[in-house]
Amino acid sequence: MDLLKVENLTKVYGKGDAEVVALDNVTFSVKKGEFVAIVGASGSGKSTLLHLIGGVDRPTSGKVYIDGNDIYKMNDDKLAIFRRRQVGLIYQFYNLIPILNVSENITLPMELDGRKVSEKDLDELLDSLNLSDRKKHLPNQLSGGQQQRTSIGRAMITKPAIILADEPTGNLDSKASDEIVDLLKLSNKKYHQTIIMITHNLDIAACADRIIKIEDGHIVKED
Repeated sequence: MDLLKVENLTKVYGKGDAEVVALDNVTFSVKKGEFVAIVGASGSGKSTLLHLIGGVDRPTSGKVYIDGNDIYKMNDDKLAIFRRRQVGLIYQFYNLIPILNVSENITLPMELDGRKVSEKDLDELLDSLNLSDRKKHLPNQLSGGQQQRTSIGRAMITKPAIILADEPTGNLDSKASDEIVDLLKLSNKKYHQTIIMITHNLDIAACADRIIKIEDGHIVKED
């Protein structure tokens, strides 16, 4: 079953001589429970693609379906709610709230949605993230790897349809990077999360079920 369908997705910035085609007629699909890595050089369009899949930006043309929902048929308010509930986003630079501790950062999407997280579910997630002894710590009291694990917990807490990771190891050393990749694989296998990860690191991409290579806004290869 296809959880994600991307159809003829195009994104153009600027006009006339300043026009830049960041994505050009991209089409692919991802099955439920699949772990897909998207690789490409800087400026290839891979981050633009991820932002369009996640509903962070709107395309010039084309469609994105997540779990059967045509996300760009939604108005901005409905899309924001859908994104909060069904899309988990992991960024390279964590994007944690500095005045919130680990537990509060992780549960923030649920709080914004007016939903409560049971202590049992939170404790189980913190244990999986190896953050049980850091749950009351603020972001500035954490290592880079611990901050990224917190951001992964925030992406997982709503049990979204899909998790999108934008260079999740790009700001980490090799040991912390390995820990993050292992955690993403755990999320994929244990919790059956569908994951799309952007990376320029082919060794990290090799942990995925499938690799999509993008160049100049086009898909050029799938392994």
